[in-house]
Amino acid sequence: MIYSMTGYGKSVLQLPTKKVTIELKSLNSKSLDLNARMPSIYREKELSIRKLLADSLERGKIDFSIYVEATAEDTSTQINTPVVKQYIEQLRQVVDGDAIELLKMAVRFPDALNTVREEIDENEWQIIAKEIDKAVEDLNSHRLDEGKVLEQEFNKRVTIISNLLDQVIVMDPERVDGVRERLLKGVEELKEKYDENRFEQELVYYIEKFDITEEKVRLKNHLDYFIECINSKDSNGKKLGFISQEMGREINTIGSKSNYAPMQQLVVQMKDELEKIKEQLLNVL
Repeated sequence: MIYSMTGYGKSVLQLPTKKVTIELKSLNSKSLDLNARMPSIYREKELSIRKLLADSLERGKIDFSIYVEATAEDTSTQINTPVVKQYIEQLRQVVDGDAIELLKMAVRFPDALNTVREEIDENEWQIIAKEIDKAVEDLNSHRLDEGKVLEQEFNKRVTIISNLLDQVIVMDPERVDGVRERLLKGVEELKEKYDENRFEQELVYYIEKFDITEEKVRLKNHLDYFIECINSKDSNGKKLGFISQEMGREINTIGSKSNYAPMQQLVVQMKDELEKIKEQLLNVL
């Protein structure tokens, strides 16, 4: 079971005087990169929100947002009545104007309006915190769905590489015979006598130098281990990345040792499939 780092979660809460919308967006990243946007009244809760998201989402480029929309007459700005009255009295001493016109002028002066700082309601916050949990669950559900798509892709690519490896295994004896024939033909073209025992010894050394038995076995083990990790309980994109690097190492060694064009063509195909795996691994949690 694997999770993608790409996902989206949302939760909407209707309170008596406001509508609260919580959104979470996630993209791939090597580590946790969290960006939080919220009204100033909730800033004191930012650290606890960050800890929750870090524990629940592990890593990724996370955009967290809280949007608040007032749905009832509820304002934190109030008229400073005594100050406004003083402004009006002073204006009347300057000009004999209509009371409404004087009022319009007075409210534009400094300190005519007071903005009362809202205090967070802990009971209200407990409700919002539960909605944040729901948004996280929604995001993780989306990540799991994306992970299932990635899992199918990985199984497909690993199967192709495994089939190509089977072809390499079948082809290997033919490659060894080809090496033997080329060496023998080269010696015969010299038109000189040679020690057959010595030739056989050199031939064995040459073939052992280009032997790929260990690489074939290790590559098969890496492919099996990759599938095993995909089906494990935890999603670990970094671990899968390390395994893919080992797979690449064995494939490259087979290619450099093969010295046989048909086999090298199979190696090129394996490399192509492995690159597709590595590209998709960047999205795995």
